[in-house]
Amino acid sequence: MQYTTDQKVFPAGEGALLSINDMLAYFEKQGAMRVSDLHIKVGTQPCYRIDGELVKLKGGVVTQDVAEKLIFPVLGEKNIEFLKRDMAVDCSFKYGTIQFRINSFYENDGLCAAIRALGTVIPPPEQIGFPNDAWQDIVRRKHGLILFTGITGAGKSTTIASLIERINDNRACRVITLEDPIEYIYSQKNSMISQREIGRDVPSFASGLRSMMRQDPDVIFVGEMRDQETVSMTLTAAETGHLVFSTLHTRDSVGSITRILDFFPEGRQEEVRNQLSLGLRYIISQKLLPRKDGKGRVVAMEILNNNYAIANLIRKNKLEQVYSQLQVKTKNQVEEKMVTMERHLALLVKRGIVDLREAQKWANDLKSFQDAMNSESDLELI
Repeated sequence: MQYTTDQKVFPAGEGALLSINDMLAYFEKQGAMRVSDLHIKVGTQPCYRIDGELVKLKGGVVTQDVAEKLIFPVLGEKNIEFLKRDMAVDCSFKYGTIQFRINSFYENDGLCAAIRALGTVIPPPEQIGFPNDAWQDIVRRKHGLILFTGITGAGKSTTIASLIERINDNRACRVITLEDPIEYIYSQKNSMISQREIGRDVPSFASGLRSMMRQDPDVIFVGEMRDQETVSMTLTAAETGHLVFSTLHTRDSVGSITRILDFFPEGRQEEVRNQLSLGLRYIISQKLLPRKDGKGRVVAMEILNNNYAIANLIRKNKLEQVYSQLQVKTKNQVEEKMVTMERHLALLVKRGIVDLREAQKWANDLKSFQDAMNSESDLELI
């Protein structure tokens, strides 16, 4: 059967029918920073995620036939085969100026899709929302691991793309990315950039990393550290003269270090702690919060700078002391530049950007957030 993106199949009410093109056009109209996702599922109406909240379209419910006619056109024949074979598939699709990341899968009621808007315009680092100028140190670095963490939809990919694009603007580097799927598309500027998609250009992150070591990269982006082999090779790449960006689905710095160690058996963890203490440069944990004025979302960050004291705590497995370093090493100096999530949330509240109750929901430690709110130094901190 031939599927097209302009086939009007969803009954949106009052006799109107919508195609998948119509649904994707809404992202361009509202902006990908406000409308982040579209969910299509058999048995209910399609939903947009607007400013972090799900909003259902008016109209009828999606049937299996309607789901296929909405989802299959953006997958393409090859990915439809993968979906039917593996019961899930990841891919990308471009509509207008926006690049979309698509995960389609089968569940109890039938076919589903989660469609995320990525956008083709990469924001500069100055507009990302960093609480300090740690990003300037990152884009100048020649080696080390820069780890971005947070839940799905926390803006990790956008922040990494912004930093890689700044490197692309200012440095002559060989940049190679491994992505699942490719999200932002980089143009060739001062750097030479190759983007490889898992499943299309390379079988896995681990195999891509193995071959990458023979491809003379200066900067590496590993989309996600998913298994022991990928983690091990990523740490080795960071230790051996490459600037490496990667991500984890963890909520804070200490949890990220613990997650990395948990990939390995107990007998190897001391070795990995030593490797991590040497190769790690920054851990940046992100959350996206609704703005107080209702106009989109704003990023809140926790930033760990792996200075001598932090490296020593990692090496000696005294991770319970890491948070106190984040609390005190806040000066805008090379060996400091740290901030806790709670302190950045307090700053956003004090500046009138985020509502107090909203910030409280997102704090990892409510007491630390309250202490930060009561501190007189927070507005001078960053």
